[in-house]
Amino acid sequence: MIRKMMLGGGLLAALATTGVIGVPVWSYARTGMTSLRQTASDSMPIEWELKRARQMVTDLQPEIERAARQIALEKVQVARLEKQLSAGQEKLDRSERDIARLRDDLQSGNVAYTYAGRTYTSAQVKTDLGQRFKRHKTRAATNEKLTQMLDARRASLAAANQRLDAMLASRRQIEVEVENLQARLASLRVSQTASELSIDESQLSQTRSLLDDIAARIDVEEETIHVDAEYFGGINLEEPSRENLVDEITAYFDGEQSTDESDDSGNGSLVSIQLD
Repeated sequence: MIRKMMLGGGLLAALATTGVIGVPVWSYARTGMTSLRQTASDSMPIEWELKRARQMVTDLQPEIERAARQIALEKVQVARLEKQLSAGQEKLDRSERDIARLRDDLQSGNVAYTYAGRTYTSAQVKTDLGQRFKRHKTRAATNEKLTQMLDARRASLAAANQRLDAMLASRRQIEVEVENLQARLASLRVSQTASELSIDESQLSQTRSLLDDIAARIDVEEETIHVDAEYFGGINLEEPSRENLVDEITAYFDGEQSTDESDDSGNGSLVSIQLD
């Protein structure tokens, strides 16, 4: 790899020093760096790349936790806005009822009006009605803004939930794919091991032949020891004793003499017969 980098750097330096106009030097540089990165990636073992993929899956956890915190924050904001909107709506409804009552009273044309034990002139009632109506409009505008904010928060919460669900689903899918690749790699390594064993079958055969030769030599050595022990190891108890040997010699020579005499007598007869 270092050699390729040096060659790439030398090529870039040569292009720069030649002063060639119109040559896209940086394009060549980017292409060279991309090629080097690809070569480095291809040279890494698959097992290492799978570990790297697992680490990248683990590195997704902080992003998932950030998405979960965002969802929690949105839920808190939504709950707060819902509570504010509910309280504001109650006030708005009560204000609307009070304004409608005062308006109806003024439409009756009376000079004075009594509320909660106190008497007010029509001018006082009219002034109070104006103020109530102004506050009612402000409260209504506030509730409208709160409603818009609540809708935005709910949309943000829904988007955050969808994003988290997508991240979790993607992580689960990636984990499944990593496990599948791990299983495929294990099967591949088993096949490669079997292939290597078949390739080295000749070496195994030579090893077996050598072992057979060694076993045969050991057998010969063991058999030689047995032969030496059988033929040269001690006194043969089947041989005759010394006394029997003397008798055997006497009988042998006595037998030869008897044979010679019988042969001589035979010859004499034969001579006598011829003379006759």
